[in-house]
Amino acid sequence: MDARAAVLWDTHKPWEIEEITLDDPGPNEVLVELVASGLCHSDEHLVTGDMKMPQEMNELLGFPQYPIIGGHEGAGTVLEVGKNVQSVKPGDSVVFSFIPSCGRCPSCSTGKQSLCDLGQYLIVGRQIDGLVARHHLAKDGTDIGTMCCLGTFATHTIVNEASCVKLDDDIPVDKAALVGCGVTTGWGSAVYRADVQPGETVVVVGIGGVGINAVQGAAMAGARNVVAVDPVQFKRDEALKFGATHTAESVEEAFALVGEITWGAMAEKAIITTGVAEGSMIASVLSLVSKGGRCVVTAVASIEATDVTMSLFELTLMQKELVGSIFGGSNPRRDIPRLLRLYKEGKLKLDELITTEYKLDEVNQGYDDMRNGKNIRGLIRY
Repeated sequence: MDARAAVLWDTHKPWEIEEITLDDPGPNEVLVELVASGLCHSDEHLVTGDMKMPQEMNELLGFPQYPIIGGHEGAGTVLEVGKNVQSVKPGDSVVFSFIPSCGRCPSCSTGKQSLCDLGQYLIVGRQIDGLVARHHLAKDGTDIGTMCCLGTFATHTIVNEASCVKLDDDIPVDKAALVGCGVTTGWGSAVYRADVQPGETVVVVGIGGVGINAVQGAAMAGARNVVAVDPVQFKRDEALKFGATHTAESVEEAFALVGEITWGAMAEKAIITTGVAEGSMIASVLSLVSKGGRCVVTAVASIEATDVTMSLFELTLMQKELVGSIFGGSNPRRDIPRLLRLYKEGKLKLDELITTEYKLDEVNQGYDDMRNGKNIRGLIRY
């Protein structure tokens, strides 16, 4: 079928709205008409080249990473399913989990769905079965890949059943889109990877679509103090609405603040949710953490970044922990419905996350606004 999509033809280029044709869904695939898609910073990494695979990897795979349809945080209505699909049917509303979960690999079978082996396909641009389910019409029929096997910057998309989570009928589909990435990643970074406990002090560095939900998760977990760190005043003000008790403009300012409110003991947990992770920031954020405390790195670094500055002496003698986090360590088939139930009960904020809504044709404006610190989360509504 015909559709419209925002396509990135190469790094450092704008998103271009293109007419595309979708193949019929394969045996394990689902055709979905999108209702909404969040504008996540991870798609910006495709633009800047932070997620660009080395040329030798493209050659090994036998296909290029670009062009690619962006978007990995979306929800919509099922139009058609393949013959083997069992969990959803035409007419169902679904939210996409940006990390698929097969339910059978070693990670899934031990309750670590965020580490599902199917994650190997997330940024290479191809579907889970290795095929391309899009064919570009305007430029000589060029094959187009999809971000995270989803490509939610499109009016319609084809995804594997492993990426679909069925929604209850009383869940607003547009709000559910946010739980496919940013909400679950931030919330899980606090609740699961940081393991925030009641009464603790938590610092969240970087208040965007993920960081604001790390704040929300830490507050829900019972943290006594939640310190939101961001250079943008608007974002600091928004963090206070989501459970932050204190704010700071920089890590340096936060160091003095945290020292004061903890009587010098420092924070039990710190979570890095900046737009881009830099190795140079690890040492300063670790300085915010107490003896035996934990620093969680959720922010995504450049695929080529390997250097980290930190005190190994401090790491050992103060027994601090530095841990990574993808999708907040969540299990999407359990946690996405769980978070949406919390939303329905008025315990999780979703409506308030959306700063600005855009049309598909305004996707570049949406990312300009993100870069300029104007949005907590922009949302494309179809």
